[in-house]
Amino acid sequence: MFSESNLHHLLTSVATGETSINAALEKLKSLPFEQTASATLDHHRELRTGFPEVIFCSGKTTAQVAEIAERLAAKSDRLLGTRATPEQFEAAKQKVPDIQYHVSARAFWRSPPVTLSPCHPVTPSPLREGIVVVAAGTSDLPVADEAAVTLEVMGHRPHRITDVGVAGLHRILARVDELRKANVIIAVAGMEGALASVVAGLVATPVVAVPTSIGYGTQFGGVAALLAMLNSCASGLSVVNIDNGFGAACMAAAINNKCLNAATQDFTL
Repeated sequence: MFSESNLHHLLTSVATGETSINAALEKLKSLPFEQTASATLDHHRELRTGFPEVIFCSGKTTAQVAEIAERLAAKSDRLLGTRATPEQFEAAKQKVPDIQYHVSARAFWRSPPVTLSPCHPVTPSPLREGIVVVAAGTSDLPVADEAAVTLEVMGHRPHRITDVGVAGLHRILARVDELRKANVIIAVAGMEGALASVVAGLVATPVVAVPTSIGYGTQFGGVAALLAMLNSCASGLSVVNIDNGFGAACMAAAINNKCLNAATQDFTL
């Protein structure tokens, strides 16, 4: 762990040329963390992974959520809390007044301030395109909404296709052109979870499958859809955990960023 004196020494060595900027950056990637009454917060996660630590609110008290939100918001202009109740949101809002809440997604967030173009000072920088979020049924929307909110906070604008489950196969077939334009697709489905296999069989695009806990008794709270997706014979399909719209969004954002950055990225190892 770095003390203030150690950090001062590192910065001084950069200033004198003893340490290179890249070497110092590598050392700083492990810093810092903050111990609060209820959590150990990783404030440099954004430096390492591109996105700050996210609050998983389920199981936490309103006071714990509020404290964590306040400390994370003090270090980053982006904040995301998933599986948050309205009460947890209200408690967090007392500490971070500019956060918003999505009831269906059960998420609160704060996005970075709008970045204005020097040439077009009234035009905000656009969110990144390239991700499609497909939901089999209306009952699957909370998970799809969690994925969509997460993507937007991460800087992406998801294209939404909803209520196109395989019980009416013509519905998804009518949207194939939209699917094929995507760099990555998130397919959200409960019941038997067949939508992910159908989508993956129609496109030459990575598909992130999300089983949901929606269904009748033998669906076993999402296990049936999870196993169906894991046993899919369609290629190019990966699967996240049950109801994990957040995890699917993280994977899709990483893929989309790589696709959009490919033209300028140096792949030399």
